[in-house]
Amino acid sequence: MQKILIIDDDRTMVYLLRTLLEMEGFEVAEVQDWKSIVETIRVERPDVVLMDYFLPDIDSLEVLSQLRAAPDLAGIRIVNSSGMDVSDQCIDAGADAFLLKPYTPEQLIKVLRDIIGEDGATEMASSPPEEK
Repeated sequence: MQKILIIDDDRTMVYLLRTLLEMEGFEVAEVQDWKSIVETIRVERPDVVLMDYFLPDIDSLEVLSQLRAAPDLAGIRIVNSSGMDVSDQCIDAGADAFLLKPYTPEQLIKVLRDIIGEDGATEMASSPPEEK
């Protein structure tokens, strides 16, 4: 079962996303402490991180760059979302995809399935490269 980690300060949005994603067969985790997002990702090892662009007291692009710089986390798939079109900034910072709010459940599921792949495999940075 693929795991999605939700990083969003809107509790209603987190609840709705959790319900939708669990109905679609995903395991769902969420960040409880904004100061330990990177550590939470390290512990949870999600297949995809679904992260709101605007977070309280923290810059989501900084979180993104920290993830991309960490050898054990660089391969985790990240989808940013926002009500403003900041897709260029997110993609330039290393996001795998961007969703403009409000998005439909179908749009979200399609993006997640496209990123994870049909076979459910994601490439994790912690996996050693195959020998040739």
